[in-house]
Amino acid sequence: MSVQAKRRVDYSALVNYIQEENMRQTNRLLEEMIPKLVEYLQVTLAATEESAKECVQQAFLNVYERITGGKLKDPKSLLSYMMMTARNEYFNQYKKSSRYVNKEYVADTVSEPADQIDRLVDQERKELLFECIEELDEDSQIFILYFINHPDATTKEASEFFDLSEANIRTKKYRITHQLHSLYKMRSNGLDY
Repeated sequence: MSVQAKRRVDYSALVNYIQEENMRQTNRLLEEMIPKLVEYLQVTLAATEESAKECVQQAFLNVYERITGGKLKDPKSLLSYMMMTARNEYFNQYKKSSRYVNKEYVADTVSEPADQIDRLVDQERKELLFECIEELDEDSQIFILYFINHPDATTKEASEFFDLSEANIRTKKYRITHQLHSLYKMRSNGLDY
């Protein structure tokens, strides 16, 4: 009994379907693509299903406008472009919602002033960290976010997840962590680079 490999879907056809206003084919491909993008945000960024769906929907609207405006240069990279757009949308929503939630939380919570200051400082550090992560290339962002979202992950588990040797995982983690630390240090000292 042989196991057949799953056929890779060519999402570049979606660009043509949208431009031709072929709604049936557009919807067919979107039904396959959208759950993958939602899962991508949930796995790599630990997004909730609801926020992942919102981000993917907004990302698709942004990409749709680029397609209909003839601004998408390489249809073959549509899936990776959608992933990047959805990820950026998640970061934008995270920044907006976390600032709002914290202001409300601090205003409505009865606690010691020192505790409130500690919470604000922790939130500022978290926001600064995410700004620094956005400066990394896409591959490095996915890699470091895996470790942020899975702090107890072993090198062996990461090796299996990324399909890299354990030595490569350690080297890559050291390199990206060092780069992130440098970015964080520059930004926290108020230096523009």
